[in-house]
Amino acid sequence: MIKNKEVNYNILNKRVRVAMGLLKADLVLKNARYVNVFTEALEKGDIAIADGYIVGIGTYSGKVELDCKNKIISPALLDGHVHLESSMVSPKCFRDLTVPHGTCAVIVDPHEIANVAGVDGINYIYEMTKDLDLYVGIMIPSCVPSTPLDEAGATLKSKDIRPLYDRDRILGLAEMMNAYGVTHGDRECLTKIADALSLSMQVDGHAPDLNGNALNAYLSTNISTDHECSNIREAIDKLKKGQWIEIREGTACKDLAALIDLFKAPYHDRCMLATDDNHPDTIVEEGHIDKIVRKAIKLGADPIKAIKMGSLNTALHYGLKDFGAIGVGYLANFIILDDLKTFKIDSVYLNGKKVAKNYKPIKMYSSSHNTLDKKKYSKVYNSFNMKEVKASDFNIKKKGKKLRAIELVPEGVLSSEAVYDIKTYDNLPYGVDISRDIAKIAVVERHKCTGHIGLGFINGFKIKKGAIASSIGHDSHNIIVVGVNDSDMALAVNTIKNNNGGLAIVDNGKVLGELKLEVAGLMTEKKSDYVIKNLNNLKDIAYNRFGMNRIYDPFMTLAFMQLPVIPILKIIPKGLVNVKNQKIVEAIY
Repeated sequence: MIKNKEVNYNILNKRVRVAMGLLKADLVLKNARYVNVFTEALEKGDIAIADGYIVGIGTYSGKVELDCKNKIISPALLDGHVHLESSMVSPKCFRDLTVPHGTCAVIVDPHEIANVAGVDGINYIYEMTKDLDLYVGIMIPSCVPSTPLDEAGATLKSKDIRPLYDRDRILGLAEMMNAYGVTHGDRECLTKIADALSLSMQVDGHAPDLNGNALNAYLSTNISTDHECSNIREAIDKLKKGQWIEIREGTACKDLAALIDLFKAPYHDRCMLATDDNHPDTIVEEGHIDKIVRKAIKLGADPIKAIKMGSLNTALHYGLKDFGAIGVGYLANFIILDDLKTFKIDSVYLNGKKVAKNYKPIKMYSSSHNTLDKKKYSKVYNSFNMKEVKASDFNIKKKGKKLRAIELVPEGVLSSEAVYDIKTYDNLPYGVDISRDIAKIAVVERHKCTGHIGLGFINGFKIKKGAIASSIGHDSHNIIVVGVNDSDMALAVNTIKNNNGGLAIVDNGKVLGELKLEVAGLMTEKKSDYVIKNLNNLKDIAYNRFGMNRIYDPFMTLAFMQLPVIPILKIIPKGLVNVKNQKIVEAIY
């Protein structure tokens, strides 16, 4: 729910007196040209700010005056859908990364950590984001696990999440990714949706490639958004039926170019911008929502429409009534730009205070002491329950004439299914074929010590030696590994287990690089520099030593290969999954 900020007579009377010109404003942006997202035009005027709010636009004087005649003032930006766990840093570090890029609010779905630690994971995110100047609105994870087939660290029923809605900053039910469950009348799916709707809260969607009567059935439950459209046909089909479209551009998923026509009328008024999943190096090097705005402008979008889609539209949809605009009565969250078309940021202000300059935070929230009681969050900090694996655990014993492989699809999380005749080589495990870019892929269950290991094949990575592994694997976050020999795959998995989570890359029996992620196997409390340095080292080895395909981010792409709600073929600890019919299929037949 959204709780109103404290307002009383004295607060409102001060605003009124400043607006009337009877008192000086705390800050005035003199001679400002600003982006008016209501009229979709550039306007002029002094912008008066008091107690963190814009109280007047016209002619004003202030205690502090900033001449902005050679600048453009834009509303600060909102991310309509993000899993901040994918940044691999703490929420405080995430704030330090995103705010300098003009972000004032994010709509977070903590289902990554919820799939590891259940309600404790959601509570961790809530507690770690409550005192930030970055507004963190939280959607309650809807699918833990993502489907009944998957093996996550927790199971959240409707009765488990119902008590969470009463808190401030809880905005609704997060992406309902079990589209199959919704369209087939699953009781838990529909009950979770009904609970949110009964409280007048939003329900976010996740239904890639859904159409026809199945889409009608899905939307009949008032699921209001979709961030999985990878082509314009699908997006417009969903828009026509009333959904809001979140245009996604992250580290792995890059849908913007395919959806650039949505930046035109009439579509732009029903679209938002979102990152979904970003690695920290992507944010530092390319940006956050500002990156999407810049890229859209380069592709021909009207700058003001792009800004509106990254600000007001998101605020309106999620009920953040004082966010998203340069307007009287709105929070003084704004960006000072050098130029509108390049969207180059000079500085960022939140609640009327300067928080970043030249893409650097003025105050580092991540340097503040973490007072969280780790004993209270033992499921978050002690999330591995598994035995060490052996090379023989990755031996596919069944023989056959053909193999079924996950085939990567560029710039997204979709995958297809490829079938190959089996060729055998003396120096490679059965089915692995470097000449045809066929590597082995496996998912090792790590939450409940079941010993389950799903085995299969993958095409598209072009890995030529060794193995890479990660404990980041949407959404159940078991350990996923790709390699060309079983012993290196086992060493990579054991390295992650012994590190209590993270990434690893191995060759010829040696660990060449690793990144420790001790918080639920997803994040670290170390600074972002640590993550970026080690992540870049891992990627350098993957590309330059292993010869992996540079069109894919190896670890972000790997993370989506065990997500059994994204078509067509994925892998979980039970084996390969045909996502369309939710059936386990044989890797070799």
